[in-house]
Amino acid sequence: MASPFTQLQKILNHEIQDGYRNRIVIGGIGRFADHWYRQARASLKERDPEILLLLEAIYADLRRYETAGVEERRRLIEGIEARIQEALQRERELRASPPATAAKGERAVPPSPEPPPAPPAERPREEPAMPAPPSRPGQTAPARARSRGAPPVPPKLAAKVEALGLDAPVHLIHGVGRERAQRLARLGVQTIRDLLYLLPRRYVDFRALKPIHRLRIGEEVTVIGEVMDIGSKQTGNGLTVIKALLTDGSGVIECTWFNQPYLLDRIKPGQFIVVSGRVDEFLGRPVFRSPEWEPADRELLHTARIVPIYPLTEGLTQRLMRSILKRVVDYWADRVEDPIPAWIREAYGFPDLPTALKQVHFPEDWEPLEKARRRLAFDEVFYLQIGLLEVRRRWRSAPGRALVFDEAALERAVEALPFALTGAQRRALDQILTDMRSGVPMNRLLQGEVGSGKTVVAALAAYAVFLAGAQTAIMAPTEILAEQHYRTLIALAERWASAGLPTPTIRLLTSGVSGAERAQIYGELAEGTCHLVVGTHALIQEEVAFHDLAFVVIDEQQRFGVLQRAALRGKGYNPHVLVMTATPIPRTLALTLYGDLDLSVLDEMPPGRRPVLTRWLMPEERERAYAFIRRQVEQGHQAYIICPLVEGSDKIEAKAAVEEYERLQREIFPDLRLGLIHGRMKSEEKEAIMNAFARGEIQILVATPVVEVGVDVPNATVILIEGADRFGLAQLHQFRGRVGRSSVQSYCLLLAESPSESAVERLRAIETIYDGFQLAQKDLEMRGPGDFLGTRQSGFPELRLADLTDLRLLEIAREAAERLAERDPELQAPEHRRLAEAVSRFWRGPVEPS
Repeated sequence: MASPFTQLQKILNHEIQDGYRNRIVIGGIGRFADHWYRQARASLKERDPEILLLLEAIYADLRRYETAGVEERRRLIEGIEARIQEALQRERELRASPPATAAKGERAVPPSPEPPPAPPAERPREEPAMPAPPSRPGQTAPARARSRGAPPVPPKLAAKVEALGLDAPVHLIHGVGRERAQRLARLGVQTIRDLLYLLPRRYVDFRALKPIHRLRIGEEVTVIGEVMDIGSKQTGNGLTVIKALLTDGSGVIECTWFNQPYLLDRIKPGQFIVVSGRVDEFLGRPVFRSPEWEPADRELLHTARIVPIYPLTEGLTQRLMRSILKRVVDYWADRVEDPIPAWIREAYGFPDLPTALKQVHFPEDWEPLEKARRRLAFDEVFYLQIGLLEVRRRWRSAPGRALVFDEAALERAVEALPFALTGAQRRALDQILTDMRSGVPMNRLLQGEVGSGKTVVAALAAYAVFLAGAQTAIMAPTEILAEQHYRTLIALAERWASAGLPTPTIRLLTSGVSGAERAQIYGELAEGTCHLVVGTHALIQEEVAFHDLAFVVIDEQQRFGVLQRAALRGKGYNPHVLVMTATPIPRTLALTLYGDLDLSVLDEMPPGRRPVLTRWLMPEERERAYAFIRRQVEQGHQAYIICPLVEGSDKIEAKAAVEEYERLQREIFPDLRLGLIHGRMKSEEKEAIMNAFARGEIQILVATPVVEVGVDVPNATVILIEGADRFGLAQLHQFRGRVGRSSVQSYCLLLAESPSESAVERLRAIETIYDGFQLAQKDLEMRGPGDFLGTRQSGFPELRLADLTDLRLLEIAREAAERLAERDPELQAPEHRRLAEAVSRFWRGPVEPS
């Protein structure tokens, strides 16, 4: 039988997707909560009471959902989901380790969730962490003692661990052992260093110390008091319930723990303890159920402070994780050597690394916690920038080829174009040609949105290489895009020939080229009679050899892996490299992600292009959209219809597209010529459909969103995007770029069934913002850097803490890395040895060029 928590999780996932509108279930979440709570209570009545406590808390939050605003609903669901995860974890623990039962009148001793206290020989007695606890209300939160930093390992292993340092395996830590080390390995923790960087995923503030008589139901508080009485009883299903009465002089509160009989040995009448948790209600009076607790004469770890909540896996509990981390942080944090030079820390106001590690795990307050997290985030971006600048330095120090070409002929080639270059195109071309003349291998990123003219810039650079007597290879991710580039280049070559200019031999090499034609191309490339080849992955086959490859262009480079890009570069001797992307990236972020490349930006559209008018339509306006498409087709134009995104299966997506295509052809446009393209079709089938569309034989192309539909069809003037609320801003802008490729006014129609609040913001943005770089900045602010990180592909280190929307932090890291490079570019100075090691660990080896 499925857990009621899993069932609730599915409902909440649907509610999130629907934008917290409280309409996923009939009657709303509040009414559903009553029904779910009754069922859950019935199914859990014979199970762990600790889970019942979580059930009560979840039910209380569900009841508040009805009257909450959207933002409050989002926070409520976040809290509920966290409790669901705790409940599911507890269920797994119960299945794995059923509670031990004891004979009547005896104390059972179940497996302890954390190691028992070490004997005196191994664990020195700690000084009292605070004065004698108060017996009256109104006291402040207890102070915490400074840790003495006892080695977190048994004495017989101390020498071995000291020798290994932070690289010592975690199983050597006292209280971990090999079994727990295997569980920690599931969290990516192998060494003490890994453990120090296993950062909390959130925090709970238990610092609010209140007298018992002022407690309010539902609040998270801390109470300090004397244990009046403690006892246990067995439930009908064999669980042990521990009940303790606690007084602080202002009142009495009952604390209940479940299935932890060992507490009878740890909590005694007359003892002062600190208790933190959520105040619940039982028979009209406040109670604590399964609160965190600690003796009042120890350094407080689980109570009366900002308490860290760590990621968990089966067999690990929060209390155990905090205990292990506290021992490790106390001993090892001060022994971590800070790799960041002091002058950088002082210049930008960052704490030292030992302080940051202590505060990020066990913060004294929110402000030092924020400073600690920002310091650790800076480290990531700083190491990233050092690595990228090192790649750039190595690249620029390699011997390159200074190309010499007929400047006048190149200028005549520019004049022979059927259009004038934009200022941005001319600027980018000049930057590329300057690189080629310099004798230093070029490594440049050309970024610009769809339709900004990147291909023409690359073609003119390739023509300059031809004039210099060398070869160019252009690699595209799909056969469709490769064919588009090939046709563009052939058309340009014909214009150059008509102008009396020397004309390069251009070939297309894809998996579709075989037999004698492929052998002929191989021969021409090896002999140097083929001057420019356009292709796909076929270009990097072992059989392909160039006579003199001097220029490599990689289009949509994020679609290729590091090894594939390197394989193409390896076909020549340090060739000049131009990588292109049609995903506009905010400049500061681009400098961060592509710090190893020089950057050229096409931020102007060709003259005569009009902005694509964009309209968000309601579902009931679908027939109007169809009528508009029909009018455009009747005027001699063509249209795209993009089918909704179907998560998880391109097979299902293809089936839905086929059904939509058949419906449109049968019911909406029976007299027009429609075509269909989707991800399950073979390459030759897609190619035939796209070519037919480009020739005008297909009037309306129905396509799935995963298909590259980037063929330049100037006659296409309208695109209808179904399910537009399911796409991000970048993808919507890419779709919109399929039209508007001529001087004729083009249109983008967006249909959304029930957009969430964030989707509404995206749709309004795409309606009013036409500039791709402005949209990219908006997308970064709304959704974070995930889509942009994808543009780096493989070989890029993981950023766990850095917030790439924090542009100021990115600027600081870039500036600091550049200042350091001026002083010690290779990090050879003795004072930078630790920094060099940290950068190497971060990159897990040398970073590869883009």
